[in-house]
Amino acid sequence: MESTTKKLIHTFGALADLGQEIARTSDFNEMVRTSLHLLLGTLAIRRGAVVECLLGQESTKCLAVWGLGDEYVLELTLTALEREAINGAGVCSLGVESVDPAWTTFLERHEELFRKKGIDLVVPMVVRGELNGLVLLGGKASGEPFKADDLEVISAMVRHVGVGIHTHRLLGQIEQRAEENKRLYDELRTIYRDTVRAFAAAIDIKDKYTQGHSERVGKYSEIIARELGWPEEEVEGIAIAGYLHDIGKLIVERDIINAPYKIDAKASSELNRHPSAGFEILSPIHHPYADIPLMAKYHHERIDGRGYPDGLSGDQIPFGAKIVALADSFDAMTTDRPYKTRRSFEDVIEDFRRNTGKQFDCMVVLALCRTLLKEISGESNERRILKILGKNYVDSDRVIPLLSELITELDPSLRSAAAGKA
Repeated sequence: MESTTKKLIHTFGALADLGQEIARTSDFNEMVRTSLHLLLGTLAIRRGAVVECLLGQESTKCLAVWGLGDEYVLELTLTALEREAINGAGVCSLGVESVDPAWTTFLERHEELFRKKGIDLVVPMVVRGELNGLVLLGGKASGEPFKADDLEVISAMVRHVGVGIHTHRLLGQIEQRAEENKRLYDELRTIYRDTVRAFAAAIDIKDKYTQGHSERVGKYSEIIARELGWPEEEVEGIAIAGYLHDIGKLIVERDIINAPYKIDAKASSELNRHPSAGFEILSPIHHPYADIPLMAKYHHERIDGRGYPDGLSGDQIPFGAKIVALADSFDAMTTDRPYKTRRSFEDVIEDFRRNTGKQFDCMVVLALCRTLLKEISGESNERRILKILGKNYVDSDRVIPLLSELITELDPSLRSAAAGKA
């Protein structure tokens, strides 16, 4: 009785150790090797192997081997019929006349190999009605035959190993599906962005004087948002808003858009409809990024409330619209128009100084100025804005002090530091 109790305790301990190993180890191959060692050690078995049945294939894969020699190669095959038969069979004890007939054809091909290497038991790993593999076991070191309770212990431990393999297989399938879904999502995002850029090009084609404006506004908006530390998905969203900010111009007469002179009040009123029209065009569309219609509607609002279409002010204006507003104005100031040439870069900086807090949001201006300073001073290897602006437009010797001074004026922390030094 005492011997039986000790054996039960030992068996439960082995099962507990095996369960912990399967749950704890992140390295799949190490988990299978350790599990095999625990199984062999529990009953003092000399040798063994764990073989995985590959999905949809007759071939198998050896996951772990112990005591069968370094050069031992398990070339096992399982037909679909054999797999189905073994799936419902018990342990196969070689050399025993009462072997389940389900093993017959499988043993006919592999019995010589098993006998040569001293394999006494073949145990199927079945999880949720599916054959995941086989565990091959040699005899006990003591030379004693396997008893019924030994086979029960082996079957229990093999089920544990099978669950580990099954779980790994499921995780692999999940990871594969996740990768496939990610690839599909990335492709959809690319298609969406390409479609948006095509829309932007269509908008700009209507205005022969500002071709490329929408794409530049999208790029500037993206640059500003990235400098502000926005998450990548929100950065992409603001870029899309920049590309589409002028979509409402599709309903404005071409003659008004292409007028080679400053338009009158009536034409100006017609042109000023385009933000609201853009909102109406974009609102029915289910965008992957929030508030794109609002950014199109409010990109001509001003911090001081003197903008249009709704005369919003301060925090009433969505922050994304404030970014697009500055990107839009920056491109207008730095490109040639039919009724005016682009302004000097020094004049652009002075415009920022005069209109921050009136037309433009301070944080947005700071973000653009910081990015410009990094590019012009060489602190940043990227030249995204300077590449758009073109060569010889920015005189770095003259501009760097102006940008530095403006940043100090606008940034409260820098102002405090400057005042402290004074």
